[in-house]
Amino acid sequence: MKKTLALVPLAALAASACMVPSLAQAQTVVRIGHVAPVSGPQAHFGRDNENGARLAIDELNSEGLTIGGRKVKFELVAEDDAADPKQGTAAAQKLCDAKVNGVVGHLNSGTTLPAAKIYNACGMPMITPSATNPELTTLGYKHVYRMLANDNALGAGLAHYAKDTLHLKKVAIIDDRTAYGKGVAEVFAKTAKSLGMDVVSQQYTNDKAVDFMSILTAIKSRKPDGIFFGGMDPQAGPMLRQMQQLGMTKEYVFGGDGICTDKLMDLSSGAKTLANVVCAVGGASLDKLPAGKAWRARYDAKFPGQFQVYSPYTYDAVMVLADAMKRANSVDPKVYAAQLPLTNYQGVTAKVMFEPNGELKNPAMTLYVYKNGKKVPLN
Repeated sequence: MKKTLALVPLAALAASACMVPSLAQAQTVVRIGHVAPVSGPQAHFGRDNENGARLAIDELNSEGLTIGGRKVKFELVAEDDAADPKQGTAAAQKLCDAKVNGVVGHLNSGTTLPAAKIYNACGMPMITPSATNPELTTLGYKHVYRMLANDNALGAGLAHYAKDTLHLKKVAIIDDRTAYGKGVAEVFAKTAKSLGMDVVSQQYTNDKAVDFMSILTAIKSRKPDGIFFGGMDPQAGPMLRQMQQLGMTKEYVFGGDGICTDKLMDLSSGAKTLANVVCAVGGASLDKLPAGKAWRARYDAKFPGQFQVYSPYTYDAVMVLADAMKRANSVDPKVYAAQLPLTNYQGVTAKVMFEPNGELKNPAMTLYVYKNGKKVPLN
């Protein structure tokens, strides 16, 4: 009898031990791809985007979610495209081959447009948090979505502000010839002309340039009231310094979200011309959003001093993918993708709902200026 009693707990222990592997197997790993430039001049943008995605992943894992009857663990698969289209397509193919469960990215329009073709071919849902070229949602790709206003809204909004609020008459245009810079500059120029402003000069540079003296000298002779720059802050910063060197301290400087960063203050090295900048971001100011301040506090605690522009949108994009998975009760892209067009998710940046073509419904736009070393919303 004693021998039998001694065997019972041993058998129970054995059964318990056998259950451990099965419990481990019951967990599903959900891999979310993320692509942005985390090397090169735009690395501060890329790190900020990646940080937003990582914050979302951490918070999702803290919820202990169950999807399809199995506990899920989210992981971020981060790739660097260095803001280069060729590296961007290579990263996209790598994520397709790895069969990740969804993709958030890319940052730049120039990398997002060719990458979207690859994601479409492999049936991968993709949400860009920051690529604003309007062409993206006209290509007919299924399951491609955008988290913020596109360049049609940004370029036109800045042109209207220049004309209706500042009453400018003459403007010059510079763009960096990228899909983003060229696109937003063309919208600004077209809208400015339609509003009766005179576009007195159109100049071109590239997204690696740092010397703009000849371009600015040519523009100065045309005496514009303002200059629109279609490009990113690694070029806008030196441009502001060189405008000051040329005595161009009265002209307004307009730009889209690519220059509308906290980093611009450092890149311009304290140039007085920073005070002339008016820039636009395709979303509402975090300070004016119900959950914005609390989100920013969590971000700053985890990634101090790294916030730029787009991390709230990458955060929301990851959450939107997870929301679609929960509603579909599946992490399979072929299954949950059908839920993305039906998204009705209260994010940090917006009430996220999509148009049939993947554009965000009712996107907000915020204009910013720089005062006393801080980026301040105008609206």
